[in-house]
Amino acid sequence: MSFDPIPFNWLEALKHFAFVFGSSMVIALVVCLVVGVITRGTKGFVDVFRGVLDFFVQIIHISPRRIWSLSVLTIRESLRQKILFVFIIFAVLFMFAGWFLAGAADRPDLQVQSYIDFVLKAISWLVIPIMLLLACWSLPEDIRLRTIHTVVTKPVYRIEIVMGRMLGFTVLGTAILLVMGGVGYIWINRQVPDTAKESLVSKVPIYGDISFTNREGAPAASGINVGDIWMYRSYIEGATKARAIYKFEGVDESDAIDDKLNLQASFEAFRTHKGDMEKGGILYELTFVNEDKGLRVDTSPMINKEYTENRLQIDRKLSQKKNEGEADQEVVTYDIFDDLVDKDGNLTVEVACLEAGQLLGMARPDLFIRTPDRSFMVGYSKAILGIWLPMVLVIMLGVTVSCFVKGPVAILTTFTVVMVGFMSKEYMNEILSGKMQASGAIEAWYRLLTHMNSQTELPNGPVKGIIVVVDGGIRNFLWLCQQIIPNFGIFSNMREYVIKGFDVSWSAALLPGLLTTAAYILPCLLISFYSLKLRELEAK
Repeated sequence: MSFDPIPFNWLEALKHFAFVFGSSMVIALVVCLVVGVITRGTKGFVDVFRGVLDFFVQIIHISPRRIWSLSVLTIRESLRQKILFVFIIFAVLFMFAGWFLAGAADRPDLQVQSYIDFVLKAISWLVIPIMLLLACWSLPEDIRLRTIHTVVTKPVYRIEIVMGRMLGFTVLGTAILLVMGGVGYIWINRQVPDTAKESLVSKVPIYGDISFTNREGAPAASGINVGDIWMYRSYIEGATKARAIYKFEGVDESDAIDDKLNLQASFEAFRTHKGDMEKGGILYELTFVNEDKGLRVDTSPMINKEYTENRLQIDRKLSQKKNEGEADQEVVTYDIFDDLVDKDGNLTVEVACLEAGQLLGMARPDLFIRTPDRSFMVGYSKAILGIWLPMVLVIMLGVTVSCFVKGPVAILTTFTVVMVGFMSKEYMNEILSGKMQASGAIEAWYRLLTHMNSQTELPNGPVKGIIVVVDGGIRNFLWLCQQIIPNFGIFSNMREYVIKGFDVSWSAALLPGLLTTAAYILPCLLISFYSLKLRELEAK
């Protein structure tokens, strides 16, 4: 998995939501009008708009007191179903987990990662399925046992019943999550050995943009491809003019630690010959560049140690020999923040491999400025928030689906939506992007039956026309499913930050998670309200 945080464009996401939600509401309204006119004539037309108005009337007249009372009732019903037994499973897992998670003594950082990964996965795999079962089963069971009649006979709106269920399950799930999260935090701190305590932090990086030059020094789109299938890293050739150029924005003195610029590197080596293995790595050099002042200041050669944190603490004051090669050489001292950061606040760093016949691979996140660390508690709390958000989303989806189908069907439907949202979003993106050859279902079957490979063009004729039309319809339906099904993969990214020792980014992880959850509140309320309003509550 690549760890390349990309800032989230919330404005584009808001426009996309408005387009999809608005289009869906218009289509739903037109369908309801057509069905109403066909079945009831002009009265059906009036009934549709009366039903639309009824939702807004109930939203305006909702009572927080009634919603909270329904939430308390929901919590009590859940507790009577022995929901707290989940803590027994949780306790058993943590009692014996330490036996199986002991890592290698020479890699304490990996041991820390395994502890954090176990805790976060154990919490999410226990809390989310439990809340899914409760949210999907509660309302259909009340309808089957007719206990809901004690509620609907009182002055309670249908929308309040839905909101009370959602809020009650959310409060209950939040309480369980807080207890498990607190126990998990204490367990991690007790299990981590003293030699790895320094790895238990939340690093706050500043990432830059990366560009390359080739062996002649000319700008290049990327570095050298060494034959790796995974095109995540590009490589620069040693002892040539090939460079990887990092440009960091918004750099100032507050990013320094103890009057030093802290960089962290995780480059990957590709050797064309064995070389000097006693050094422990390939030599490389950093050059700080300020184009505005025409300054280029080199650092001392460094050794790239793979699979470890190469934390580079560079003094703020760098000395450079001037008039090199002449008799009277002058040593000039430059300040990184005063002299090498340009007028726009950008810091440019060039990376050069110094050994001939060796190559150094890097991607955008492989070199970053490490600003003062935050405590592990900060990143861990955000990771728990990353479990809470999909839990709330699952609760909303479960309650919504349970408003129009029975419990077992609601559980299966919600579980399918969650699994597709976790596992199939990337595959759907590949199909819809058009990059996948023979991505249409009908075209794939046609090529399979006729033994035609994916590079051969389909023969012109009516068969091709039918295939194009049908596959186009399937792709449009898949696009609609892609917009409706939430992307649960966004939430798992928060866990990856903490496991790798980073603070969870607001723009790349927290913001998209919050907006994704918030985007489903109104659609779920609308569907739940009309489904519960049209459902026959007398039926078992």
